[in-house]
Amino acid sequence: MESAFSNNITDFILLGFPVFHTWHWSVFGIISIMYVLTLTGNIIIITITCTDVHLHSPMYFFISNLSFIEILYTSVTIPQILVLLTGRNKIISFRSCIAQFYFFFCLGSTECFLLSVMSYDRYCAVCNPLRYKLIMSGPVCRNLVLACWIMGFFPNLIATFIIANLKFCGRNIQHFFCDLSPLLQLSCHNTNKLQTLNFFSASSIVLFSFALTLGTYICIIMTIATIPSLTGKCKAFSTCASHLTVVVIFFGAVAFVYVRPRASTNYELNKVLSIVYIVVTPVLNPLIYSFRNKDVKMGIKKIFFQQNIINPTVYIK
Repeated sequence: MESAFSNNITDFILLGFPVFHTWHWSVFGIISIMYVLTLTGNIIIITITCTDVHLHSPMYFFISNLSFIEILYTSVTIPQILVLLTGRNKIISFRSCIAQFYFFFCLGSTECFLLSVMSYDRYCAVCNPLRYKLIMSGPVCRNLVLACWIMGFFPNLIATFIIANLKFCGRNIQHFFCDLSPLLQLSCHNTNKLQTLNFFSASSIVLFSFALTLGTYICIIMTIATIPSLTGKCKAFSTCASHLTVVVIFFGAVAFVYVRPRASTNYELNKVLSIVYIVVTPVLNPLIYSFRNKDVKMGIKKIFFQQNIINPTVYIK
């Protein structure tokens, strides 16, 4: 039995999915397939956006960056989930846990900001079509993506430093990865102030990026409403429908788990919602966002069927 305020915590035990104990191999197979599909779909998207000149546009530049984030984002957690489902190893070292915590929240924050940037791109395409290429120039696209990465990675350093310097009175993490709420529950300290601080931190990231997205869509809807023909309205809205679907799924699950004043003790519900934005959303993104697009389909055909790949060039010149 570990004493209070012990400095000897060198690893944690991830309790994972007790509820799936009797059919864990089935869950293992499903998540494995979804992970492979996520990697394959996003790698294909990155490949065709780099090799097909017809896809060298701001929208696909952002989509390829989103695909890159999704590959990293899922790889931070899903391999750990698969190991837990095999029942062979539930132990994660302290340093690995802190690293997983940091990169998970950094990549998640970066995705929040990137989704907002993508909504701004759709706003420019719908509301300022004649000036679209001028507004979304190469340097602007580069700087927007760079800003997303900076805003995603640097603010989370403070939270990670605080978590890494807490003293823990237990090792059992009620989750399948090193999430914020389960870690705070193991702290020997009263973490009410820390929970409040992290609430405002998470809220500022999620709500700020969602507010920007919501604001752009209000402008988009107002612009679409002024289009006289129904065909024109449907065509304009179709350019945003995929992005809007991804935003609703991603922000909905993330906000419910993290944008709350106190750490939730409803661990099973948190796990289910975490599966949505860690496993389900990344595998749906390539399907929702790109594979329904005729230009992407043509790019895929060029690679796999016509074998006339264009020499790789970079959109942002």
